Amino acid sequence: MSNLLDPEHQIQRVSSFEELISTPFRGVVNAACWTRQLSGDFSEIVNKLSVDEDMEIITQEQLLDLQLSAQGDLARNILIKDLELLTAHDAAPILNLIKCYKKDESFPLLPTDVYSFHVDRSGGAMNTFLCTYAGASSDILPNEQAIQKVLIPEIRDELKKLHDEEEESFDVFLEKYYFDLHYAPLANARPVSLGVGHLWRLAVDHPDSQVPPCIHRAPIEKDGELRLLMIC
Repeated sequence: MSNLLDPEHQIQRVSSFEELISTPFRGVVNAACWTRQLSGDFSEIVNKLSVDEDMEIITQEQLLDLQLSAQGDLARNILIKDLELLTAHDAAPILNLIKCYKKDESFPLLPTDVYSFHVDRSGGAMNTFLCTYAGASSDILPNEQAIQKVLIPEIRDELKKLHDEEEESFDVFLEKYYFDLHYAPLANARPVSLGVGHLWRLAVDHPDSQVPPCIHRAPIEKDGELRLLMIC
């Protein structure tokens, strides 16, 4: 019950990038947040960038080519600094300008797109970093407030029907198509919004992890509103 009253119990909040990358995950803590109030006009950058597809990767060169006001220049400097910090940490940050993500409609009971609550998986020790600078922000969900969708009886039964045509084991089948990465919130679950401007580090599912992976999802974008997101 206490966890439902405190949906942030899994989050460690920090005040610097150095703390963000060095704070260990222990127990139920599987998310760290460098809480920031950013200066600058990020909407000016969004408005001056063109988007031909549903999602565009924005390069540092594109940012430097923009003619910006003083407030826009402040925002640009923050974006470049964040890119440099993460790159120096051996991460591979990507700055995305997003209209929307592609939705998965292949199996309606268990879509595997990023709008579904899910965890990330890797083969080695790493984390997911992300920051929303403009537009809607992602949510995370305490692990005990969610159930793996492949454990829901009606979904599991339908998946077993699909598996009848596959040669590998059922567990391998679930991993192969990423079904096992997706979760459903329980009744009274309380997702936590990641907000705008904060830089997050989320635990992922990997063999040496000491904590459960962080369950998260992308937001449904508002009509006509672009989302500026850095992720790696």
